[in-house]
This record gives sequence, C-alpha cells and structure tokens, in this order.
Amino acid sequence: MTLSAPHLLDIFIQNTETYLDQVVEHGNDQELFIASYLQGHFAVAAGQSQVQNMTQVAELSELMQHSLHQAFENKELIDEDQQQVQSLWQTLLAAEK
Repeated sequence: MTLSAPHLLDIFIQNTETYLDQVVEHGNDQELFIASYLQGHFAVAAGQSQVQNMTQVAELSELMQHSLHQAFENKELIDEDQQQVQSLWQTLLAAEK
C-alpha cells in the first residue's frame, strides 16, 4: 500500500504533536518552554495547512519558518531560545524523512 501525500502530511502532524506533548509531560523547564513555544506556532501552521488543503510537509515547513521568522524579528525570544526552537523544529523535520 502506498501512502498518498495528504496522508503523509497528516502522519507528520500527528507525530509532531505527539512528540511535543511528550516533551511537555517529561521535559525539564527549558525543554518545556521551547516545546510549548514551538507547539503554539505548530498548532497555528498545522491548522492553516489543513484550511489551505496543503499536501506536503515542505509547505507546512514554509508556514512554520515564516511564523518563526516573524516572531524572532519581533524579538519574542532571546537568541539562545530562538536557536533552540529552530533546532527542535529541524529535528522534527529530519525525523519525517
């Protein structure tokens, strides 16, 4: 059985949400902060991807990068936290491949 692209995007969204939920449940204070921050952006981007009928993880990733870029430009996080958020996002993307 071959998985269609929309199905793969749904699986990525589910896996990402599960991972972030686990960090919230089991992470230390800094991990909790970073995962919660990313989770907020991810929830919005995942919702937008569904409304826009996106089928590719790359499209969702573009939404996330745009959202995070705007937040970082607005100085929502200090540089170290920005790097940790980006690192976690890249880890989640790499796990998809």
